[in-house]
Amino acid sequence: TMASMDGAPPPKRWRGMDSGLHGYLHEVALPSTWPDEDEGDAHGSVRLPRRTGDPARTYPFTLDGFQECACACIERKENVMVAAHTSAGKTAVAEYAIAVAFRDRQRVVYTSPIKALSNQKYRELSEIFSDVGLMTGDVSINANATCLVMTTEIMRSMIYRGSEVMREVAWVVFDEVHYMRDRERGVVWEESIISLSKDARMVFLSATLSNASEFARWICSVHGTPCHVVYTDKRPVPLQHYAFPMGGKGLFLVSDEQGQFRISNFAKLTASLDKPGKEDGNQNENGKKSKGGRDSKSKGGIIEDLVKIVKLVKDKNLYPVIVFSFSRRECETYASEMANKHIDFNTKEEQEMVTKIFESALGQLDDSEKQLPAVQAMLPLLHRGIAMHHSGLLPILKEIIEILFQEGLVKALFATETFAMGLNMPAKTVVFTALRKWDGERHRWMSSSEYIQMSGRAGRRGKDDKGIVIMMVDEQLDELTCKDLTSGKPGPLESGFRLTYYTLINLLGRTQGTDNMEQMVKKSFYQFQHELSMRQTESKLEEINEEVRTLEENTDESAKEYEGLRDKLDKAEKVMLEEMQKPGNCLKFLVPGRLVRISTEKAQWGWGVLLNVSQENNGQDASQYVLDVALRCKPGTGPSSEPLPVLQGDPDTELFIVPAKLSLTTGFSSLRLTLPKDLRKESSKKSLLSALAQVFKKFPDGVPQLHPYEDMQIKSTSFDAAVKEAKELELELKNNPHFQAVERRDRVATFEKKAALQAEAVRLRMSMGGGELQRFQQQLKAMTSVLKKLGCISENGVVLTKGRATCEIDTADELVTTELLFAGGFQSLNKHQCVALASVLIQSDETKEVVKLKEELSRPLLMLQDTAKQIAELSIACKVEGIQVEDYTAKFKPNLMDVVYAWSKGSTFAEICQMTEVYEGSIIRHIRRLDEFLTQLRSASKKLGDEELAQKFQEAQESVRRGIIFSNSLYL
Repeated sequence: TMASMDGAPPPKRWRGMDSGLHGYLHEVALPSTWPDEDEGDAHGSVRLPRRTGDPARTYPFTLDGFQECACACIERKENVMVAAHTSAGKTAVAEYAIAVAFRDRQRVVYTSPIKALSNQKYRELSEIFSDVGLMTGDVSINANATCLVMTTEIMRSMIYRGSEVMREVAWVVFDEVHYMRDRERGVVWEESIISLSKDARMVFLSATLSNASEFARWICSVHGTPCHVVYTDKRPVPLQHYAFPMGGKGLFLVSDEQGQFRISNFAKLTASLDKPGKEDGNQNENGKKSKGGRDSKSKGGIIEDLVKIVKLVKDKNLYPVIVFSFSRRECETYASEMANKHIDFNTKEEQEMVTKIFESALGQLDDSEKQLPAVQAMLPLLHRGIAMHHSGLLPILKEIIEILFQEGLVKALFATETFAMGLNMPAKTVVFTALRKWDGERHRWMSSSEYIQMSGRAGRRGKDDKGIVIMMVDEQLDELTCKDLTSGKPGPLESGFRLTYYTLINLLGRTQGTDNMEQMVKKSFYQFQHELSMRQTESKLEEINEEVRTLEENTDESAKEYEGLRDKLDKAEKVMLEEMQKPGNCLKFLVPGRLVRISTEKAQWGWGVLLNVSQENNGQDASQYVLDVALRCKPGTGPSSEPLPVLQGDPDTELFIVPAKLSLTTGFSSLRLTLPKDLRKESSKKSLLSALAQVFKKFPDGVPQLHPYEDMQIKSTSFDAAVKEAKELELELKNNPHFQAVERRDRVATFEKKAALQAEAVRLRMSMGGGELQRFQQQLKAMTSVLKKLGCISENGVVLTKGRATCEIDTADELVTTELLFAGGFQSLNKHQCVALASVLIQSDETKEVVKLKEELSRPLLMLQDTAKQIAELSIACKVEGIQVEDYTAKFKPNLMDVVYAWSKGSTFAEICQMTEVYEGSIIRHIRRLDEFLTQLRSASKKLGDEELAQKFQEAQESVRRGIIFSNSLYL
């Protein structure tokens, strides 16, 4: 553990028990000035909080232990993080914090990562509390309310503007705080937390994390006040995880409600995937075998499998079901195919209710919008109790689907992973159509955190005794990956902090000079985690140095005794090994894919993968059986030369199939790997090598082995005697000084490991001590130089008129926008061209379409690209890191420029949808963000003293603010 930045001791730990007899963990991070024996008050002590007296809010149910503990922390007016699974009841804690604020006549802010979630939360809280407001980029309702719901970006903006509202805030609830790891937006959370008033108290709601206490220590170090962690990994509804073999039949329970992984069932699953003849189902339309992974089945084959699963869900009454896919197109295809197969969940009465809700919700649209293909295609699906949910849908359709799902009128929902983020809409069953995803850089397996978040939608509290999770899998899924997903621990919360011009210039506007920004860097979670990592490494190095110092020559007497004991132990282990090698004891475990260890008198080959077993001369002892084992060998060894083993950890290896007698097998692992179809191919060999490397990484202390009694069920008096003798000898060895010295040498891998760790510590000191901070300072200096050369700030760091305009821009690139404004780029355009040009500054969905623009749009676009090029070249000249001219200018894409231009000039929504392949929902999201950006452009123009341009942007906004794009949320 590590003290926080002001020297605070590590958090104290206590463990409590909740009302369901499941444990929760309570920790608290305390400032260094906190007394060792703190005096308690009406609500216990900081180490043992306890709620007494009249509660600020009562509930129609008994609070779980973790909820009670968190509410006590709130009564003590102390920061608290609540980390728990979906549906565990974190919302009750947030509501209690809001109730405390109302009781004490204080202001409270509830922040969420996305606007849709803010809208939903506003509706929920408005039903509980009397004075609730909403502030997003789209909507402002009751902006002076006691309880304000807002996006985190809005809160950060209000803090930087010195908002009077933010100065009055006593409590801030950060919902879904694990969004802090987001590469693009995570920095907003860090800046907001760091910049909040020291008098404000915070409640953090998060999914389960592996480093929640680390986060609490950071909060304590930044604000100098205690921060509690209340953590529970208890699931309100336990989960059963099943695997469905693609192209096969039946479900295999791979992990039960207690979290026990069923190895035998996974073996049956693997066997069903390897059945002869199944390979035919893996051919594509040209008759050629397709590549492994997600595409190893044709789309038609996947749909057939999915139809089987959905029918099973319907027949066994396992709905509502959420079917997760990682593609919006797949969601729509799968939902439509269910309807084509005549799957129908809803009764006639339910269909009538669907129609009534659907038509009522669409009442705010005009007739032409109601005739949109996307709207017309949805109702027949909804009648069947089937729907899809993804970011490309019309927002009003998404909300209708959410309402119908909550009302039990949508029984099968085909959704992308965004449905699992924030929206608390659980089902009885969750299905995964794939376990591999594209993350923007590569195809990879889902992380355990992603799987936990999505599978956690299965099981409704108070309705289901267990939740069902079904994974559609192919032969690529190995035992280790499956076990990691179903039984894996949550991942850590890692900082996504980075420097931005928006933050820099706003902080300069508050205080002259860059000291504030340097303080922001020093206080960031990023810097905190780096310092923690460095200290942990230094501590580890000190331990090893201590071990090395104790390595000294042992007396001849202890060395002689050691040799005698070692010899006896070798003999006992040989007896045990010979018993395990007997065909009657081990043959049933020698199946393809099993990991076995091979050793000869000359060399230790280590662990390899068993491919085949053959018998010679019908003999029955171990020497008559030959194993074909795929082993890691030195590169260059082949059929014409004798293979040589490699050292453990040597990355320079290749796979070689070596025949070895069973009598040379010195270890039988409990692990099995899935074998590629054809090991003659180099790609298959590399795949198996990679799988072996993952095993060694997963088990650095040794590959798990079959237990001779529990797994192999060996019954032999000679074996029992050898085991007993080995235990006694091991006990004697442990007390032998020579043995202890040898063991120490083994642990540090002599002095090589010490040298490696010392080199690592030097690297970490460079990067995380002064080095990392120095890198940020250099980047800060370079960015400040850019602002000076652009005339946004003076040589003394005073924000000038141009810079005050920059302070208003946080939806798009601050520098390019300000340059265009200041250089008259918008003045020469009409309002429709202004809208179109502004749309290019906002990021839009990727599309393969080649956009052909008319001269009235191509000319402004060229002006924007030239401006971007100049900014990029200036940034490089000022030594700003990570800037490439081509990449910088390429991020300004005109994907929706002509679409937005047509909408501004009066085209209908149906007409602009025909102009692009971009989803309707993505068009709406883009134009609503554009409206938010136009508000910022209007404010920036006023800062520049250009009222005429501000008026033009006002008129530009009015030209887009109409129709279905700006229809009200059903939650408001």
